[in-house]
Amino acid sequence: MSKLFDLVIFGGTGDLARRKLVPALFHGLSVGAVSPDSRIILTTRSLPEEGVTAWLETVLSKASIDCKVTSKRVAAFLKCLEIIELSLVDDTSEWKDLASLLKDQADRPLIHFLAIPPSLFTSTCSLLGKHGLNCDRAKVVLEKPIGHDRVSAEETNARVAEEFNENQTFRIDHYLGKEAVQNLLVLRFSNFMFEELWNAHSIDNIQITVAETVGVEGRGGYYDQSGALRDMVQNHILQLLCLVAMEPPSRLNADCIRDEKLKVLKALQRWTPELLDKNVVRGQYSSGFVDGERVGSYADDLALESPSSTESYVAIKTYIENWRWAGVPFYLRTGKRLPSRFAEIVIQFRDIPHAASRDWGELVQPNRFIIRMQPEDRLSIRMMVKNQGGDEEALKEVELNLDVTATAEDAVRLGPYLRLILAAAAGDQSLFVHRDEVDEAWRWIDEIIEGWQAPEISALKAYAPDSWGPDAAKALMSMSQRHWFRDEVGQK
Repeated sequence: MSKLFDLVIFGGTGDLARRKLVPALFHGLSVGAVSPDSRIILTTRSLPEEGVTAWLETVLSKASIDCKVTSKRVAAFLKCLEIIELSLVDDTSEWKDLASLLKDQADRPLIHFLAIPPSLFTSTCSLLGKHGLNCDRAKVVLEKPIGHDRVSAEETNARVAEEFNENQTFRIDHYLGKEAVQNLLVLRFSNFMFEELWNAHSIDNIQITVAETVGVEGRGGYYDQSGALRDMVQNHILQLLCLVAMEPPSRLNADCIRDEKLKVLKALQRWTPELLDKNVVRGQYSSGFVDGERVGSYADDLALESPSSTESYVAIKTYIENWRWAGVPFYLRTGKRLPSRFAEIVIQFRDIPHAASRDWGELVQPNRFIIRMQPEDRLSIRMMVKNQGGDEEALKEVELNLDVTATAEDAVRLGPYLRLILAAAAGDQSLFVHRDEVDEAWRWIDEIIEGWQAPEISALKAYAPDSWGPDAAKALMSMSQRHWFRDEVGQK
């Protein structure tokens, strides 16, 4: 059933809107997930010089969309679409026009999507409140990052809360809208087999990787003030960790899911200088070669005159201090200029206690449950079987595909942003981040950042582009006879 709503995208012609939001909404209208009576309003500092139609055609031509872009579909989308000039700082007459445009539509939710820098969140919310656009049917979607540290995050959340209550506030992390991530919860909590094995008795370690092949070009001004820890670990990776490690909620609703995620964040091992130096590796890519072509270093990409201490790579070993996960290491890593682009969770089970045949030798690999979110959504299990073409007792590892969507020919595939916009329209908070989660995540991240300032902590380590990061990140695993999964199997 198609969803009817009014959606205002602040920063409507910016990078996020062009690459993700507008293509997602076009797809939603084309496949019937979005009602043709919905209204989509994009705010901008200046209208596209080429006109709305030409601008939209350019946006769609550069996007990856799961449906065919036809002139009929473009025309239908243009009927829903309007682009307006609007200041997000000053109370101009255009705000009154916007309020007039959106009034008297009590039959539908009103979504304000803030696809703008966090520095504009509070002024935009204040103007929304001043013009009555924080009414009962209104919801505000906040794109990450929320703050630069715990203090600034709390200041932002407090200012937003002056105009919108928590039930109206939707802090988005698009990883939570991915099909594989949502399927993880269903698999865990609807299958006895998985939940019985989901603990320290059966699992040896858990690895979460978000790898990028690009450098920081295009995002340099933001990234050098942020770094890999703030940009990826504080939100995406910690949210994935919470979904993997949380206890079964009593109900699959927003409050119960968020309560269990918050318990995980509070149970994360706290940092001491000794633990930090031993279990956190930070790096920055140097110049080198990728596919035979020379690429610049981090400093080259940003045209820096002096060295920067901002990390483009971070790897972390940590523990969750509760009964379920006692003694199980969680390995987290993210970086730029790595050999391939992917986001993946690897649940590695314990080795078999005894090899029944001496011929198996090192052929036996631990079972792994793999949740891949990028570049495609995929769930799979790696396990050992008899090698049909080999000796009597020879083994080989196979991967069992659990992707049920691949066989659903009539399934409507919703991307993460469209799924989250529809969830916000329905008032479903279960795929969004609570204010308390943001606070706890920043508390843990701030301990690392503050610890890095100590003179006894190891310095930033250089790594070659197209490598898997500094050697110290491999040592983080190898000191306990473990390996990063993708490094071990040699896959990109």
